[in-house]
Amino acid sequence: MTKRSIFGLFILAAISFILSLGACSTAPSKGEGEVGWEYMQQILSQISAPTFPERTFDVIDYGADNTGNTKSTVAINTAIVECSEAGGGTVLIPKGVYLTGAIHLKSNVNLHLAEEATLRFSRNDSDYLPMVFTRWEGTECYNYSPFIYAFEQENVAITGSGTLDGNSDSANWWHWKGEWSRKTWEVGPENQADAVAMLRQMAEDNVPVEERVFGPGHYLRPKFVQFYRCKNILMDGITIINSPMWVIHPVLSENITISNVSVKSHGPNNDGCNPESSRNILIQDCYFDTGDDCIAIKSGRNADGRRLNVPAENIIVRRCTMRDGHGGVVMGSEISGNVRNVFAEDCIMDSPNLDRIIRIKTNSLRGGTIENIFVRNINVGKVRQAILHIDFDYEEGDAGTFTPIVRNINIENVTSQSSDRAVFINAYERAPVKGITIKNSSFNNVKKEDRINHVKDFNVENVLVNGEPMKLPESI
Repeated sequence: MTKRSIFGLFILAAISFILSLGACSTAPSKGEGEVGWEYMQQILSQISAPTFPERTFDVIDYGADNTGNTKSTVAINTAIVECSEAGGGTVLIPKGVYLTGAIHLKSNVNLHLAEEATLRFSRNDSDYLPMVFTRWEGTECYNYSPFIYAFEQENVAITGSGTLDGNSDSANWWHWKGEWSRKTWEVGPENQADAVAMLRQMAEDNVPVEERVFGPGHYLRPKFVQFYRCKNILMDGITIINSPMWVIHPVLSENITISNVSVKSHGPNNDGCNPESSRNILIQDCYFDTGDDCIAIKSGRNADGRRLNVPAENIIVRRCTMRDGHGGVVMGSEISGNVRNVFAEDCIMDSPNLDRIIRIKTNSLRGGTIENIFVRNINVGKVRQAILHIDFDYEEGDAGTFTPIVRNINIENVTSQSSDRAVFINAYERAPVKGITIKNSSFNNVKKEDRINHVKDFNVENVLVNGEPMKLPESI
């Protein structure tokens, strides 16, 4: 053997030894994919709101009716197309009421609602045809168009001080839900139950999406605003009311800014904002008063979520106010594609009809990894159930083979005035929640003892419950 060969073998052996040291190291390290508060600034550096050329396309010039007596769908969509084809600009909705069907946004268009302008959406389901490619509660299919829809567009915005009125109530759209605990209608043949079961089974059977065709006769309610596979999105200043179901729904999209938006909608599944399998998102200075979760972060349901396997990640929620809702900032339950790096700070969450503050909901059919959740400086008045609520037995419970993973939950400087519990954690013995830290917080007028099942590495520092230091169960 030559000297060069011997030297080469020596180098390879040395490299192998060094790598083995790294593999065997007992030095403390962060968990897989784990980050800290410092990562929030890196996320912010990747988010920038789109800008638009100084061109204005007034929908009145295209024949829109500002009295609300006749539909302006064609006029609005024509203005959007011409604006985009001209290189972009602002499509202006002046003062007045405009009755419309589906609006489809195009690249480089800012749909701007002037003060006292209202887009009121038709109650006729045929005004949301032809069907479009969409995601319905975490499963891809073809269904009615969302009221405002953008597909594979870039640089799109909805801005202004006007109102988007979904025109929904117990007799229009909401009753398609069928059974609902707070329903004000009798359940009849016009409900979604059969279609929901069919769609979910299609996903489990891996039926091609182009064959998952719903729409008329199936009663799957459309979303209000959906950006699908879009980039560079802005929503600013508007008020949204009376949605059929999910209100703001970015899917497989990125670089999203939602600022100064007010959502007031109390129907079934009326989540305020549902970032799904999307990344680099800033939700700030918004108001949520909803019939379901205020903000619910999602990544696809069951087999369909795993098929696409795209997480929701890098999401910042700050300076928002949450009133009624099932949860303030929520992860799940359509969570099969994972969620990571969620930061919530400087928010007010306060209502006797707000059920939970930070909520994670999943089960062994949904699965998913939920990690790196950071919460600080939250002023909680009244909340019905818990400040931190983690449940692995949501809906179907432990009925599948996709065990959830939840890890690295950090909560600090949270003050509450009234709740049922401070903490509710129901995980699996085989999959405990790993790494919870709560510090510098005070939970007052707590009515019941915490329920904490299956947690590893639960750390409490300077936390008071009803004025006494928080005590963790000895079994942790």
